[in-house]
Amino acid sequence: MAVVSRSVSGAGPTNRAVGAEGTSTGSGASGGPPGRALLPAAGLPHRCRDELLTAARRGLGEAEYAPRAGERYALAHLAALRAAAAVLADRARPRPGRRGRPASAWCLLVRVAPELAEWADFFAAGAGLRAAAEAGLNVVGRREADDLIRQVDQFIGAVEGALGLPSQPVLAGTGPADAAAVPPRRG
Repeated sequence: MAVVSRSVSGAGPTNRAVGAEGTSTGSGASGGPPGRALLPAAGLPHRCRDELLTAARRGLGEAEYAPRAGERYALAHLAALRAAAAVLADRARPRPGRRGRPASAWCLLVRVAPELAEWADFFAAGAGLRAAAEAGLNVVGRREADDLIRQVDQFIGAVEGALGLPSQPVLAGTGPADAAAVPPRRG
């Protein structure tokens, strides 16, 4: 049984949420093999799992170096979205027939990885803030952005665990090219 606890502040899931073997505990959405749900082709990513996980880690690194809180928040949220897409790329396959209506990646994630449902709900709830931050609105502060960066790092670790992969944290110095000009944060 997967167990996910909330952080002390109640801000979001903090522990890895994986089944006993680190795989999806349910069967596919159409009675197919476990972990290979049939989903509308419009909702599936066009890159492979490993490319998406690399992009998620890279995006998280960029978020850490972004100067403005809104930019940090948006980049971190997009990194989480790429990690969710990696799960979809690994566990879903296109449903034959019509493309169907577009669906939220977070809704699709719950269908193929129910052990990540709390994470999906958490990030789905922040999608509006991400959109507002991307639009340049001052909707999040530095602390909210920093909290999200930490939560996305935990989520990417949970995704890697759910996919049976070793965690691959971002190495120091892999941020944007101008990251050397940014002094390290003291904390």
